[in-house]
Amino acid sequence: MRRLWLIFSQATTVALAVLFVVGTLKPHWLGLAGQRSSRPGSGAPLLGPLRGAPGLLPATAGGGSAGTQPREGFAAAARAAAPAVVSVTTSIARSRNPHADDPNFNFFFGERGQPQAGFGSGVIVSADGLLLTNHHVVDNAREIDIRLADGREVRAEVVGTDPETDLAVLRIPLDKLPAVALGRSGALQVGDAVLAIGNPFNVGQTVTMGIVSALGRNGLGLSTFESFIQTDAAINPGNSGGALVDAQGQLVGINTAIYSRSGGSMGIGFAIPVDVARRVMDDLLRDGEVRRGWIGVEPRDLTPEFVENFKLEVNKGVLITGVLQDGPAYKGGVKPGDVVLAVAGQPVASVAQLLNTVAALPPGKPATLQVQRGSKALALTVDVVQRKPQLPRRQPQ
Repeated sequence: MRRLWLIFSQATTVALAVLFVVGTLKPHWLGLAGQRSSRPGSGAPLLGPLRGAPGLLPATAGGGSAGTQPREGFAAAARAAAPAVVSVTTSIARSRNPHADDPNFNFFFGERGQPQAGFGSGVIVSADGLLLTNHHVVDNAREIDIRLADGREVRAEVVGTDPETDLAVLRIPLDKLPAVALGRSGALQVGDAVLAIGNPFNVGQTVTMGIVSALGRNGLGLSTFESFIQTDAAINPGNSGGALVDAQGQLVGINTAIYSRSGGSMGIGFAIPVDVARRVMDDLLRDGEVRRGWIGVEPRDLTPEFVENFKLEVNKGVLITGVLQDGPAYKGGVKPGDVVLAVAGQPVASVAQLLNTVAALPPGKPATLQVQRGSKALALTVDVVQRKPQLPRRQPQ
């Protein structure tokens, strides 16, 4: 009996070995043709689709799949936009210490009157020499030197700045320059691929890639009017004023700030939308300043808790907690406790929206406010006046 069991075991082992060899070398003998195929150029087997299950589609020849941008597309976008991105070097005079003439002071502390250098980036937006950058890059600068991507260096002059959006317009005395195409930041969606181009840490022009992480970021304390594009493309000190471009190489934002605990990129960067930058640039070129509307109210966001506690008739809008006496809103009949639902036909659901909508109104013209006062819906007319610029305190980056 033991001998028969041993013979059976050996026969089974040999049969399985034969089946394995035949299945590997001649699968069609066993009817397995089409169940295994080879990945082109890899030499490695790829398991075919199972019966009754959807098959896996191979990658396209360009290295991408449906819904993704081919790798060459990012290179093309970088080539299109990079020549228009410049390095900005500024010299800023240090504040003079009253003891600066004391030789003992200089011995211990060095020459404090020497100018210090600042570094940033800029974007050429017109072939005749107009550049966009950040206000904080050129603020208080004595001299502004521009280094183009092709190595040319030139001195720039300030056309105008707008601290409330942290934007500045510069001009350089050159023509036939490589200008970036202006896109539409309003068409961006979360998840869109973007490239950040600038001069981080003054190492030279650098391109990083990421996606749009969020839109309309505000309440950061970086500027008065905030509606930032948030991206995870690496942005570092020196990238300020540089370009955020889409997958077609069109400018969609001006890089301005990062959230960081270490001073370097942590994957949270912010850019000013190009739609905002375009309006600011047009105003600075036309009027030498940015004219914004103002009505003189103190607003606050309308929270669900506030609506419930005060039994308000609406759950969307902006609550007015204070009205400046003899200001435009006061003269127009706005009262504390009113909830503003819309300004000039534009719905507002947050303080940031109210601020931006009012600022966009032309000074010197009336505007209609849709207001909820208790159970009454009112339409109040307010004569908009020009806002006085207010420089926000920029948070550490």
